Amino acid sequence: MNSISITELEQWKQSEKDFVLIDVREDFEHEYFNIGGLNIPLGLISNSLSQIPMDKVIVLYCAKGIRSVIALQKLESKGYNLLYNLSGGLAAAQ
Repeated sequence: MNSISITELEQWKQSEKDFVLIDVREDFEHEYFNIGGLNIPLGLISNSLSQIPMDKVIVLYCAKGIRSVIALQKLESKGYNLLYNLSGGLAAAQ
């Protein structure tokens, strides 16, 4: 499994690297605090594949990095392979 630190993610953002950032927390969590990207809750990830391009790097995040690992595994099982998990989740960003 590929992982990325919050520092590396910020560098990617500054360098304008082409990637998709996805918050897999619930809507109310995303509204309270987020670092950008799409909000696709973990429970909806398998039904939202049309929103997730297979040909781009995908960075998944959640509160602590647990739900994003599960989402990453679900996407891997659907054939996605350009996946990264934000190490430590948002807890690492604060």
